[in-house]
Amino acid sequence: MLNFTQANREAKLSYGSSDYLILESGSYVLCAVTETRISLEELKYWSEDLQEAYVDAVASLKRWQESQS
Repeated sequence: MLNFTQANREAKLSYGSSDYLILESGSYVLCAVTETRISLEELKYWSEDLQEAYVDAVASLKRWQESQS
């Protein structure tokens, strides 16, 4: 369970290929494309190479396409 002081705080994560490591506790991360808050419980999409989180597959694909050009 999250501490009350961390409930509205952005977490800092290190993204791996299949999981992430919490570097600084918090309850959410921001989508790198849309800046939407993503609760850690809902986080499913991220880039290990770019070290960013995405709200959904559409945002992930958009960033991937941008990074390929």
